Amino acid sequence: MKKNSIIVILIISVFGNRPIAFSQDLHFSQFYNSPLLTNPANTGFIPDGDYRLGVNYRNQWSSIMSVPYKTMSAFGDVQALQNKDNTGWLGLGGVILHDVAGSGQLTTTRVYGSVAYHQMINLGSLLSLGFNVGWANKQINVTNLKFPDQFDGHFFDSHLPTGVILASNNISYLDIQTGMNYAYFPNEKMYLNAGFSAMHINRPRESFFNPQPGIDNRIPIRYVGFLNGSFMVNSQWIINPNAYYTNQAKSSEFVLGMNAHYNLSGDGDNVLIGGLYYRSGDAIIPLIGLGYKDLTFTFSYDATISTLKNYNNTRGAFEFSLIKQGTFDKYMGNRRQSMCPSFRNF
Repeated sequence: MKKNSIIVILIISVFGNRPIAFSQDLHFSQFYNSPLLTNPANTGFIPDGDYRLGVNYRNQWSSIMSVPYKTMSAFGDVQALQNKDNTGWLGLGGVILHDVAGSGQLTTTRVYGSVAYHQMINLGSLLSLGFNVGWANKQINVTNLKFPDQFDGHFFDSHLPTGVILASNNISYLDIQTGMNYAYFPNEKMYLNAGFSAMHINRPRESFFNPQPGIDNRIPIRYVGFLNGSFMVNSQWIINPNAYYTNQAKSSEFVLGMNAHYNLSGDGDNVLIGGLYYRSGDAIIPLIGLGYKDLTFTFSYDATISTLKNYNNTRGAFEFSLIKQGTFDKYMGNRRQSMCPSFRNF
């Protein structure tokens, strides 16, 4: 009964009994490994390389949902049009986001093209400004869903008529984001990066229902702020603290934590990664990973600490990320590599 109650609550939160906007954004606990989704100004902002390719996967609520929520993304970005002294360049990239949620197979697909400009403003500072524009689509299959007016007092009966009528089960719209970053790197052992972004600045309409007076079907602007750091303790250890905050309408999220890289091979080709993060009021997120040359794999697990733990036994979500980044000319390298602490610099 507890499991069914949770499912009913989730279904009602998606539909209710009147037209609503669907405004909860998709994002990852490993926000630092999904850079283009966190801030468009991250496009081409690759402190120790010329290009970057990545994939992310998240599986959520498999312990309480017969059909868990699955979120996947793939992205790539590159530095281009560098000026002669390497103090300014253009970042070009793209990202695909795909999510399938629940028994109704609520499917979200977003495809973005992203561009950013990066300019050194002195020997130890970099300012970046970027935006992305994309196409978003949502689809839903109502066949397996049950609605409040189909409850007969004991069970939900899908044969009973319902007053919930969708104008369409397939909608698409244009979506625009913008953001800016600032990086500070006074030496090869210290690096700080702060950024702010605004998502859905064009406030597109998103609803499966017909517009009605007094009902706002526009997506609220989502604001994101983050702070990253990287500090080389010695030739064996690099620590990376991270903080992330997002606010959309009346919902907010705050994540704080750090990860550490241990130089296994001595030359930086083999790295062991471990970390721990905290999402305020919701979850503890341990992280493990491995780095091999230009590939980095990380796995994290959201252990629920909110009241939902009584239903999912703390099993919230698991997530992995695989990122490849490097330089086009491995012999000449890239003069901006020294921006971020690296085992290969020593």
